[in-house]
Amino acid sequence: MTLTQAFRAQADACAGLGSPFMGQLLTILAEHWPTTGALATKMAGFDGDIGPAGHSLPLRIAGGLHALVLSGQSPELAALYPPHAASDSDLRDGVLAALKKREAFMLDWTDSAPQTNEVRRSAALIAGAHVATAHFDLPIRLSELGASGGLNLMWDHFAVDAGGVRFGASDPALVLKPEWDGALPPETTPIIADRAGVDLNPLDPTTGEDLLRLSAYLWPDQPERLALTRAAASVANAPLTRGDAIDWLGPRLDDAPDGQLHLIQHTVAWQYFPKAAQDRGRALIEAAGAKATARRPLAWLSMESDGDTTGKIGAALVLRLWPGDLTLNLGRADFHGRWINWDYAG
Repeated sequence: MTLTQAFRAQADACAGLGSPFMGQLLTILAEHWPTTGALATKMAGFDGDIGPAGHSLPLRIAGGLHALVLSGQSPELAALYPPHAASDSDLRDGVLAALKKREAFMLDWTDSAPQTNEVRRSAALIAGAHVATAHFDLPIRLSELGASGGLNLMWDHFAVDAGGVRFGASDPALVLKPEWDGALPPETTPIIADRAGVDLNPLDPTTGEDLLRLSAYLWPDQPERLALTRAAASVANAPLTRGDAIDWLGPRLDDAPDGQLHLIQHTVAWQYFPKAAQDRGRALIEAAGAKATARRPLAWLSMESDGDTTGKIGAALVLRLWPGDLTLNLGRADFHGRWINWDYAG
């Protein structure tokens, strides 16, 4: 895949996920990407997959441009970004000027892969936790793999409005409003006793620099996502570890205490783990499940791509429970949490 092809593919994906501005921006970059200069040379030097499942160069570049806008470093570019509506020619000129003028910033920014913490995925996590608690009514020991900034570890501070029916926190820091199709999850009250997460590059959403990185990868014409991220950051306090997810998970499974439900969660993260790590992680979890008891149960809640392209593109919601090794297919969800098709009726 060439960089031009990667820009076009990402433009189509973003437009399909409700961001016409990103579709416009990335199409402009596909057609007018500079072929000279240090940034162009750097991008041309990447090997392997440069698309969304690999280095994700289009989103690195778009995120850097958005960071220039959010940080106030490029007021000229900000005047062309939402809520303003710019013509293709004006946006083209502004973007090319910013890439040239702020090249040093862009060179530094694009060293790291895109990192988001899509808070709207917590709607699915909250619903899944209600099901897990219906089976094992114990305080939750919560572990997240690929936690990024840890915002989705804070879901007990959020509420869900499902077609006018609310569940979740009684005094929430934010309310998530996905398009909900299906029955509601069980009326339980998940209580988190302990929470922690792991990521190869954990971010601290309480610091300006890391919050800027999380915010910059949210799309400029979707301000509600930015508002939700900042609201979630206001209550963030989950401890995060930098490291390999499976290496971290092993000891955490071993020292899980009696009297708590150990709930492992991940959203659109497992699919990016190397196959060897997936195999090792699955074996660790299943081995711990085989030792689970009613006083020391284990739950594995995942929201990962199911590869279904026949209908709505999204992720499968799957909950495995031990003892008993029960697999519950809870439904499907949009990658950004815009909709949930709930199939579990209890």
